[in-house]
Amino acid sequence: MMFAETAEACTNLIVGKWASSNGSVIVSYSADDYGSYGYLFYFPRGTHKKGEMRPIYHYDTGNYMGEIEEARETFQVAGLTNEWQVTVTETTFEGREELWEGKDGIVDYGSLMQIALQRARTAREAIDVMADITERYGYASEGETFTVADKNEVWLMEMIGKGKEEKGAVWVALRVPDDCITAHANQSRIERFPLHDKDNCRYSRDVISFARRKGYFTGRDEDFSFRDAYAPADFVSLRVCEARVWSWFHRWGEGDMMRYLPYAMGDTEAERLPLWVKPKRKLTCQDVKDMMRDHYEGTPLAIDSGVGAGPYRMPYRPTPLLWEVDSVRYFNERPISTQQTACVYVAEMRAWMPDWAGACLWYGNDDANMIPLVPLYPGSLQSVPECFHPNTGDAFNFSFRSAYWLQNWVSNTVYGRYCQLFPELASERDRLERDWRSLQDDIEREALAKGEAEGRAALNAYSHRAAGQMMDEWMMLAQRIIVKYNDMAEKAADADGRWLKTPGGRPRPVVRPGYPPEWRRRIVDEEGGRYRVPE
Repeated sequence: MMFAETAEACTNLIVGKWASSNGSVIVSYSADDYGSYGYLFYFPRGTHKKGEMRPIYHYDTGNYMGEIEEARETFQVAGLTNEWQVTVTETTFEGREELWEGKDGIVDYGSLMQIALQRARTAREAIDVMADITERYGYASEGETFTVADKNEVWLMEMIGKGKEEKGAVWVALRVPDDCITAHANQSRIERFPLHDKDNCRYSRDVISFARRKGYFTGRDEDFSFRDAYAPADFVSLRVCEARVWSWFHRWGEGDMMRYLPYAMGDTEAERLPLWVKPKRKLTCQDVKDMMRDHYEGTPLAIDSGVGAGPYRMPYRPTPLLWEVDSVRYFNERPISTQQTACVYVAEMRAWMPDWAGACLWYGNDDANMIPLVPLYPGSLQSVPECFHPNTGDAFNFSFRSAYWLQNWVSNTVYGRYCQLFPELASERDRLERDWRSLQDDIEREALAKGEAEGRAALNAYSHRAAGQMMDEWMMLAQRIIVKYNDMAEKAADADGRWLKTPGGRPRPVVRPGYPPEWRRRIVDEEGGRYRVPE
């Protein structure tokens, strides 16, 4: 059951530069963790004295872990993207329980990402930093798949500790082909890897020998599979994890992806998903944002109908993922879009632009399906917009100035009557994203024309304006929803959204839609005798 608690977490979608429509590298990330308060990390550029130490606080718990030697120079980071257009994200795959953490480990997965971003100018440098830090200071997490990207390339890096008897971690990193898309979602995905291709593959010196010592592998080196040794798959890890990767491939992968449906549905003997595929067409950043809103629509795994969806066809399920009735275990489908998301990133890195303008981070503090993602420029951001700032609110204190709380307030209003209220939210969400997308080229062109100093200031100001606009519009949406849909009815309005009033200025009679037709039929089928009106 411990697996069910962590399997809810995180999804990464990845697009290589020649698989994107404009040559950008695109990476998405959702931090899906119940109870976490979403805000934007920000570290300004810094210089440090020799011997200066950096305290490490656990990424999830905030607990003090220890300290490491600080680098002499550290780079600016906003979210999980730095000023050189390096982005590092993750999903937890757990793996073998006896390997969780490592002897004397003080650096957890999240701290490792932040350290790498503050010290690396490229994805390859970030991999080197992560390997060095875990070797020197030990690893203090479960198994992780990291996306390590820059403006030119993307790598998948998988890592797991060595247990309580050995310090450090074992890991492997593979470069994603530029013309491919891939993803990971809480299940290790790297199997066999080329042992002698240093340009496209890196790994710890003992990644195979350690598995031999532990009895996880006995074959030839060239047949070694990282996943099978350190994180063997079972029904749950396929159905609630790999299924999300399948949905991404099914939507956008070239070729017949239905052949992998049995695997996505939990058959451990079925044909496995490939590590990456070519897309059926080149993808836009908007395609990735939209995919982060996926609930398996149009597939056998769709959850927008059935008793679990309720009368209003809500494509969400409460957790835990695994539950029991009469000692029989059951599960809920786990799509990419999920209500427990604390924050979402879709980062596009563009090599043809200066680094201070090249990375655009589309960011939000709730499930991507329920919010607009706001454009921010990590290389030019001089401060965190108030609504995304960690001091604006927290997990225990509501604030209307906090994007996390305002957006969750609206989302939780909509969930209960999803099919009735969601179109109102989706219309506003899509309008805002269309507006920002239509302005992007002009905003960037004007910033570049100003030169670096003034251009940075312009992009910083635009990031803050966009965040403020989102908050204003979302507050108005919240107010409109309660006014329009109060008491399970619907206030009458014209096609332009203006309220219909009597000549005396009072509301026209409300629309009372009741249950959707299919749910009325269900009531009749199950309890019709009780509610039928006699002839």
